[in-house]
Amino acid sequence: MTNETWDNETWDQVRQELLKVVGKNNFSAWIEPIAFDRVDERTAHFHVPTNFIGSWVNNNFGDLILRQLSAHGAKADRVHFTVAPRGAIAPAHTSASGAAPVPMSHAEPVAAAYQPAPQPAYQPAAVQPTVQRTVQPAVTRATRELPGAKLNPAFTFANFVVGKPNELAHAAARRVAETLDVTFNPLFLYGGVGLGKTHLMHAIAWDLQSRFPDAKILYLSAEQFMHRFVRALREQDTFNFKETFRSVDILMVDDVQFIAGKTSTQQEFFHTFNALVEIGKQIVISGDRAPVDMDDLDERIASRLQCGLVVDIHPTDYELRLSILQHKAEILGARYSHIIFGDGVLEYLAQKISSNVRVLEGALTRLFAFADLVRREVSVDMAKECLTDVLRATDKKVTMDEIIKKTCEYYKLRQVDLISQNRQRAIARPRQMAMYLCKRLTQRSLPEIGKKLGGRDHTTILYGVRRIEELMQADSQIAEDAELLRRMLEA
Repeated sequence: MTNETWDNETWDQVRQELLKVVGKNNFSAWIEPIAFDRVDERTAHFHVPTNFIGSWVNNNFGDLILRQLSAHGAKADRVHFTVAPRGAIAPAHTSASGAAPVPMSHAEPVAAAYQPAPQPAYQPAAVQPTVQRTVQPAVTRATRELPGAKLNPAFTFANFVVGKPNELAHAAARRVAETLDVTFNPLFLYGGVGLGKTHLMHAIAWDLQSRFPDAKILYLSAEQFMHRFVRALREQDTFNFKETFRSVDILMVDDVQFIAGKTSTQQEFFHTFNALVEIGKQIVISGDRAPVDMDDLDERIASRLQCGLVVDIHPTDYELRLSILQHKAEILGARYSHIIFGDGVLEYLAQKISSNVRVLEGALTRLFAFADLVRREVSVDMAKECLTDVLRATDKKVTMDEIIKKTCEYYKLRQVDLISQNRQRAIARPRQMAMYLCKRLTQRSLPEIGKKLGGRDHTTILYGVRRIEELMQADSQIAEDAELLRRMLEA
C-alpha cells in the first residue's frame, strides 16, 4: 500500500477512531486542524496550522496517533509535525466533523516541542502570524481602563500555579498574551468557581499591557457590559457605546453566562463580537460552563463562541492544591517570618479542602493570622481547631442521590430515564457510570445500589461497575467523564 493510497483511503478512518477515543472537544481543538502528509522512513509527517498546535498534539496525542496509524497499516515509529504558512493547500481529505479541510503545504518544521509542566518556561511559537494587526494610536492608561474593570495586581502569570487540571488553559492564555496577532478567536475559558478563570484573564491583560503599552485592552465582566449597554440606551448614546467596544485591540469579557437570557444585551454582544472578529481583534471570554451548556444563551452566540479554542479548567487535584498551598505559604511566610510552621499541615489542608482555590487560600491565611495572634506554632491539631467550620463544610459524605443527580446533569438525562429499564446506550452507559460511582464513593452494598437504581440485582450492578472500569482503560473520554464526575461530587 503506497503512502498516497494510505492517505486518501485510510486517514479519515483513523480520524474517526481518534474522535471516539479523545472525545469531541479534544478532537475539534487538536486533531481536526492537523492534516496527514506522508509516511517516510517510518516517520508519519503531518501539517499543522501553528507551532503551538503541533507541539501540543505531539506531547499529548502522539502515542495515540501512532497506535491508530499502526492499526490501520501505516509503518511508523514516530510522528513529525510541520507548520504550514498561510494560503497553502491541504491534502484532499474530508474533515471528520464535516468541516472544510485546513489549507496547508510547503511547511516549516515545528520548533522545539512544548512540554506541559508546572510553572513552564513558555517559548513563543516561531511561526508567521495568521492575521496582521495595527495597534491603535496611543492612549493613556486611565483612558484605556475607564470603560472596564480594574485589574488585580496579584493576578499575574507569576502567581498562577500550574498543574494537570489547568495546564492547557494556562498554556493557551500565555500564547494569547505574548502577541497582538490573533491566536484563538475567541479563547473561551470555563470552569467552576475559584478555579482560576479570572486570574488568567487578568494575567493576560497584565502581560499584554507590559508588552504593548500603546494597545487598547478592555477587560470587564459581562454584568458591566450589560449595565453600560443599558445606560447607553437610556441616555440615547449607543453610538459612543459601539465605538468604545469596537475600537479596542483586545476585548476580555468575564462571566459571560450573566448575559444568558437577556435578549437585547445578547444581541449587542453578538454584533460587537462579530465586528471585532471581522477586523482581526482578539477576544478572550470566560464562563462557568461551556457555551453549549448555557441553556438561555442565544444559539448564534453559543456557536460563535465555539469557533475558537474552548478550554475547560478542571477541578483541582491533590497535587495542584498542595502546590498552591506551598506557593501561598512562601508569600505569607515572608510576612509572618516569626511563625513556626509544622510538618504535614499543608498536606492535611490539600487533602481535606477540595472545594475551590479561594477557600483553600483563605484557610491558609486564617491559619497564619491565628498563629500570629495567639503566638502558637502552626500544627495539624491547631488547623483542626482553627478551621472547624471550613473543614465541616468540606467534609461531606457523597450520597447515592447526589451521584444520580450529578450523573443526570452531566449527561443531560432525566432521573426517571436513568433508573428505567431502557437499554439504549445513551442511557445505559450513564447508568453504568452511576453504578461505578456509587460503588467507589459510598459504602453502600451492591444490592443497596441496585435498589436505588431501579430495583436491579447485585450481579447487574457488578457488571456495570466492571464495564466502566474496563472502558476507562481503553477509552480516554470515559476515564475523563468518571474523573470529572468524581471531582464534582467530592468538591
